[in-house]
Amino acid sequence: MTDAASAVSSSPAAPGRRKTLLLRIVAGLALAGAAYGAWWGLVARHYQHTDNAYVGGNLVQITPQTSGTVLSILADDTDFVAAGQPLVKLDPADAEVALAQAEADLAQQVRQSRALFANRAASAALLAQRQSELSRAEDDLKRRQAAGGEAVAGEELAHASAAVANARAALSAAKEQLAASEAQTENTRPDSHPAVARAAARVREAYLALSRATLPAPVAGYVAKRGVQVGQRVQPGAPLMAIVPLNSLWVDANFKESQLAGMRIGQPVTLHADIYGGSVTYHGKVAGLGAGTGGVFSLLPAQNATGNWIKVVQRVPVRITLDPKELSEHPLRVGLSMLAEVDQHDQSGPALATAPRQAPAQSTTAFAGADQAAQARIARIIADNLGKDRS
Repeated sequence: MTDAASAVSSSPAAPGRRKTLLLRIVAGLALAGAAYGAWWGLVARHYQHTDNAYVGGNLVQITPQTSGTVLSILADDTDFVAAGQPLVKLDPADAEVALAQAEADLAQQVRQSRALFANRAASAALLAQRQSELSRAEDDLKRRQAAGGEAVAGEELAHASAAVANARAALSAAKEQLAASEAQTENTRPDSHPAVARAAARVREAYLALSRATLPAPVAGYVAKRGVQVGQRVQPGAPLMAIVPLNSLWVDANFKESQLAGMRIGQPVTLHADIYGGSVTYHGKVAGLGAGTGGVFSLLPAQNATGNWIKVVQRVPVRITLDPKELSEHPLRVGLSMLAEVDQHDQSGPALATAPRQAPAQSTTAFAGADQAAQARIARIIADNLGKDRS
């Protein structure tokens, strides 16, 4: 009797408690939904992330500029090399012979140029002498003609006339000789004569060929993909090894086309590398967006005009620069996987680059010294063979 009474008295309260519980659950879900909506509208919608991102870098190919036989290899895979450090040496014997011949030819051309200018001076002196001889012959003829009569025999007048004619012929020959000398030396100097300049160019060419028997590292970095062997006969342009400068890496993040509407150059990016996990965070910036999707630039672009076409979401590569300090503290490797998240709050930047690059993307001075040394060598050879005639 007691149990039945209690059951009857408690049964009306049970539906009320369930209703209250359901209302609380619904209210909680509505509150959670509203909170999520607010978070999405204020925060989450401004962030775009992808795990389709990889570390990129320059692979500087080491290729010979001249043919030759490899005598020594001075760096191997994983080695660090400084800019300008010799990597491979080729047999320089042929280049040394060619340089010696070119230098001898330059010295000879300088001396021949000196002889041309000396001949010009001699021709000018001879012309002056012939003019003087003609003047004396004409004066002598005039004097004999003025004397006239029996004082001057006809034979003497004939001889005087012949002397004038001979002097005029000699003067004409001297003028032609001087003109020929001036044609070879006009508007030039012994050290800048065309023949000397041509010989100097051959010396420069031979010296550069000799210097190219040693292949330097264009940039500082780590050696990779060494394929050259000692004794191998290499040809110009053949890849011998590569240098990877790990201090100038970037990230190529492939975002879906639906994620690019708010992507702008200069936006901050947070990145994590699989090699370090979540313990290391990199900070970068959007450097630029690709000019097309990855499929457009693939080896075999998709042909969407076929009848069995299926729409596939396309991705566009986004270039992200990295903080050099963070990169030095936690080195990366080319090709490593990354997680990238772009903060799109700042919409002030352009979607695409609007101005040309002002500074070179890459440059090297590893090859500049050879040409300067060649010019110094040419100047020394010319000075040694020019003597005192420097006019």
